[in-house]
Amino acid sequence: MSDKQDSPALSRGDGVVSRLLHSKEDEPDTELTVTWVEVEPGSEQVVHSHRPEQVYVVVAGEGRMHVGKEERDVSAGDVVHIPPNAEHGIENTADDTLEYVSAATPAFPPEQVQEFYDEGGSA
Repeated sequence: MSDKQDSPALSRGDGVVSRLLHSKEDEPDTELTVTWVEVEPGSEQVVHSHRPEQVYVVVAGEGRMHVGKEERDVSAGDVVHIPPNAEHGIENTADDTLEYVSAATPAFPPEQVQEFYDEGGSA
């Protein structure tokens, strides 16, 4: 089991904080990476892409999601599917923190997760 507050927090100091809830680092045989991400008002995730497919489940706040050439507003309760290798990112368009849970499969290797954050992404 994983506790959000006890999970490793990854941040570049840009208003986006990701907490690894479930990954190959803790469960070497898993095929799933799960993160809880908080995006402060006025902040945005860097547009990026990766091989694993992913879903975002928005749990609080409001924002604007970019997947490929599509854009749409999202809010608590929305689920967004991100196909493999699709460019994607999310921005907080409201005055409160935007929070979402991300699940990706296959799981990111632990070293790739750290490199990704070092380079400016967000799972």
